[in-house]
Amino acid sequence: MVSLNITITQGKKLNKRTVEFDVEQFERLAAALNMFNPDFLKSLARSEKDYKEGRFKKLKSLKDLEK
Repeated sequence: MVSLNITITQGKKLNKRTVEFDVEQFERLAAALNMFNPDFLKSLARSEKDYKEGRFKKLKSLKDLEK
């Protein structure tokens, strides 16, 4: 497995964090998560369409998915 060095910093506001990495690191991350797969790209297109049509639900926590 390829290692990836990223920087996570705490923002001034509570619970605000920033993740920083360069383009090469992003490409390695995208490849590791299979983000160049045609099926993944199609699912992004479907998600964008659903969002534009108002078919989405805002979540504050992953626990909200249990409902």
